[in-house]
Amino acid sequence: MIAILVFVFGVYGFYHFEFKSKRAKDLPQIPQVTNNKSGSEEPVASDIPRLSVVASNLEIPWALVFLPDNSILFTERPGRVRLIDKDGNLMEQPISTISEVKHIGEGGLLGITIHPDFKENKLIYVYYTYGESGGNTLNRVVSFEFDGKRLQNPRTIVDQIPGASNHNGGRIKFGPDGYLYITTGDAQEPSRSQDKNSKAGKILRVDGEGNPAPGNPFNNEVFSFGHRNPQGITWDKDGGVWVTEHGSSAMDELNKIQSGINYGWPEIRGDQIRDGMVRPQVHSGSDTWAPSGTAFLDGSIYFAGLRGSSLFKYDIQNGQLSRYLNKELGRIREAIVGPDGLLYLTTNNRDGRGVAGEGDDKIIRVNPSKL
Repeated sequence: MIAILVFVFGVYGFYHFEFKSKRAKDLPQIPQVTNNKSGSEEPVASDIPRLSVVASNLEIPWALVFLPDNSILFTERPGRVRLIDKDGNLMEQPISTISEVKHIGEGGLLGITIHPDFKENKLIYVYYTYGESGGNTLNRVVSFEFDGKRLQNPRTIVDQIPGASNHNGGRIKFGPDGYLYITTGDAQEPSRSQDKNSKAGKILRVDGEGNPAPGNPFNNEVFSFGHRNPQGITWDKDGGVWVTEHGSSAMDELNKIQSGINYGWPEIRGDQIRDGMVRPQVHSGSDTWAPSGTAFLDGSIYFAGLRGSSLFKYDIQNGQLSRYLNKELGRIREAIVGPDGLLYLTTNNRDGRGVAGEGDDKIIRVNPSKL
């Protein structure tokens, strides 16, 4: 009898160790939401694994957004918009394939968001790179109506955003003020970031029709300037705007954004000081984060790291920066808070700069209480 018990517990211990050491390809699938003892429709945090797979075998998923029914829309950089229904099923066929998308370098189909009045107007917004007939590479924001099955009636909202093979920015989100914020890169021409009449190297702020938001500091779409390649944006509980930004030779940044402020690129980096320019809240120094998607949760800013291959957490109150999931998932592109209060990430191991593993790329759900 003793020998049998030793064998059973030995097998359990081996299995437990093996499970804890598994890489992302072996993560459990996301459990279906069921009622718990509290009577809510979401499982309590202790019921939810540290990491679970929402969807796999994707091609460079760049951004995702939750719809009111808890279904998910997400972009794949080659030009597809795809749907995960409210029951967690990935639809095999895209709801839209945007033929105008120019998938080049870091460019392609990038950000996605929904209008604050989506329940009434069904408007979806996307940001993508395209090629002009003259050969120029540009970016634009386009709205679509979503009928539950496909995107239709495209309408260009903001156009002629300078683009290039790299430094296209691409994150779009509506802020708590009801206006659409758009992060744009310098399109590999740093001087554009200091030109307040250029849309490159900026945070833009417009209404849902693409008009400059009232109160913008320069009587155009520009909200802030002096940015190199911002790829993440979020708002804290007080409405403060936070943006992550790819630096040069490391020196990646997390900035707190204010209207009309110059964030320095290409004139200053890191801790450098110049009159009229603002330093970042925190920067990576000689390390490289390559930060992208950004989310606010429980007093902290979480952001994804591509080359950094990690999820980062910046505690606003004490200024402490923490690092999680280091090299567990590979390159992480998106970080967003779901309606369940958990984090959702996308990997980008198939973007030409990573090493794709089995099942890549993926959407991963993260239980922050278990990091």
